[in-house]
Amino acid sequence: MVTIVVRVWMPDRPGALGQIATRIGAVRGDVLAIEILEQGAGRAIDELTVLLPDAELIPTLTAEVDAVDGVAVESTRVVDADRIDASLSALALGAAIAECQRGERLEVLCTGVRRFAEADWVAVLRDGELIAQVGDSPDLGWLIAFLAGSEHLDGLDDSAPSDLFWAHLISSGLTVAAGRAHHPIHERERVRFSLLARLADALLADERSDG
Repeated sequence: MVTIVVRVWMPDRPGALGQIATRIGAVRGDVLAIEILEQGAGRAIDELTVLLPDAELIPTLTAEVDAVDGVAVESTRVVDADRIDASLSALALGAAIAECQRGERLEVLCTGVRRFAEADWVAVLRDGELIAQVGDSPDLGWLIAFLAGSEHLDGLDDSAPSDLFWAHLISSGLTVAAGRAHHPIHERERVRFSLLARLADALLADERSDG
C-alpha cells in the first residue's frame, strides 16, 4: 500500500469532485482526505490524499483523473502514511514548540516546518543574520534582500512567489522563510503557515524576554 497526494484543478461545480472520486475508485484508490487549497473564478484547486494498493498504479490514476472534463492534475507525490491532515500536522507542530525546552524551539520550528510544509529548506533570520537553518537555502544575500523588501507584505499576497513561504515575527524580531521547488504553494498553505508563525512568534518572544 502507498499513500499519495494528488493536486487537481477542477471546475467549481456540483458533481466535479464526485467524478474525480469515482475515477480514483476505478483504480482501487481510497480517498482518505480532501482539502480545498484555493477557490475562485469558477475553479478550485483541491488536494486529495489517496491510499493505493501499489505505486505502479499512480500513472493510471493520474490519467483517469485527467480524463474528467475540465480537470487537470497539477502534481502527484508519495507521502508518509501518517500525512493525512496537514492542518493537524501544523497544530501538532505548534504543540511541540510549546512543549519542548526553550532553547530547542528554533530547531523544532525549522525541522517541523520542513516536514509539514514539505519544504526543501527552512531558514530563520534576525537583523539580517541567519540564526537557524535546515536544508540548503538559496543565496543568503538574495534571501535577505527579498525579505527586507517584503516587510510591507504578509506572505499571503497574491504576488508572492509560488516557491516561497515567509513570515515576519514582529514580537520576537525574527523572520522565518521556507521554500520548495517541486510543487507550487497555494493560498490555504500560506494561511496555515502564517497562523503557525503567529503561534511561534508568541512562544519565541516569551523565550527572548526571559533571556
